[in-house]
Amino acid sequence: MKSLKVLIVLTLVLVVSALGIAGFNQFKSGYDIGDRASDFRLKDVSGELVSLSDFGEAKGFIVVFTCNTCPFAIANQERIQALDATFKPKGYPVIAINPNNPEVKSGESYAEMQKVAKDLGVTYPYLYDDNHEVYATYGATKTPHVYVLQKEEDALIVRYIGAIDDSVRDAASVTQAFVADAVEALLNDTPVTPETTKAIGCAIKA
Repeated sequence: MKSLKVLIVLTLVLVVSALGIAGFNQFKSGYDIGDRASDFRLKDVSGELVSLSDFGEAKGFIVVFTCNTCPFAIANQERIQALDATFKPKGYPVIAINPNNPEVKSGESYAEMQKVAKDLGVTYPYLYDDNHEVYATYGATKTPHVYVLQKEEDALIVRYIGAIDDSVRDAASVTQAFVADAVEALLNDTPVTPETTKAIGCAIKA
């Protein structure tokens, strides 16, 4: 009788564990390296709706989740601009997305995005994730948080996830330019190393 009870308990433990693992897989949030990324359609600071499919000649994209007010994002604004200047002509334009909810974090409204973009003279789309869904689909948690996508026929494949470089606070101290190195590797058909790094920044306020 005792052995039967033990067997029943073990069976229940295995069932619960299996359900837990299945549930985790079913509700996994965000992309991993090698996943196919979905397109989106978001409003740019210009007032136009922008999708990745609009860039027919692009070889891929540098998708940056960023914002107006986070000190880490502000410290990387010139670096984001430099990435666009360097890689847009090579087929990898920057697409910046603000995932923050202005009702949760002041300074993040669409009008304030427009002002920031004008003051910076941005050369890339700065899009408003107004339903706060795109960042969740991608799995972004910080600003800034970068996803490098590569076009393969009709798919967009995630090739890098993480930080722009290894010195989020101080551009003068950078020793590894993770995003630039990843894009150069893709352009040269060589492996991306590293494929992931830790994004350091402010938590997304959505």
